Amino acid sequence: MGIFTPKKIFFTNGVGRHRQKLESFEAALRDAGIQQCNLVKVSSIFPPGCEIISREKGSQLLKPGNITFVVMSRNATNEPNRLVAASVGFAQPKDPAVYGYLSEHHSFGETDEKAGEKAEDMAASMLASTLGIEFNVDEGWDEKEQVFKLSGKFVKTSNVSQSAVCDKDGNWTTVVAAAVFIMDEDNGSVVGVQQ
Repeated sequence: MGIFTPKKIFFTNGVGRHRQKLESFEAALRDAGIQQCNLVKVSSIFPPGCEIISREKGSQLLKPGNITFVVMSRNATNEPNRLVAASVGFAQPKDPAVYGYLSEHHSFGETDEKAGEKAEDMAASMLASTLGIEFNVDEGWDEKEQVFKLSGKFVKTSNVSQSAVCDKDGNWTTVVAAAVFIMDEDNGSVVGVQQ
């Protein structure tokens, strides 16, 4: 495995509110427990052999100031009573030597459940096409999920989502959902960086 191949991953979400947009984002990162890191957004591949760990265990491996790679979905609004959502979907293949997929989805007017379903559908569809599983792209998630499970090539699909309604005063409301990669337990992030 390469020097920047994640060994572990955890999922987290959060919501923040503040009169300033940037500070609402910071509050959302605090709620998600990842505010202390320098976050670098990456594209959406779940590495072969990567271990899924709990948010609690993953948070303990992070050190302040670490460069930390994430697949993150983020959305914000200051429109009173507007519903915002952010979601990261996940699809893991049965064969641990094969990579999986993560997907980001953000929207307005969708609940956690609806946004999560869309993100999960996107991740699973990308994995299915990579694995050569035939499916109807126009079918709903429930139908596609059955096809994917019956193929015997999937271990699981899931999502982490966060939605929130902006308050009546129009303070910024930011939602985040993230898959956080852990590279090395010794420093909580990137292997091989001299300190």
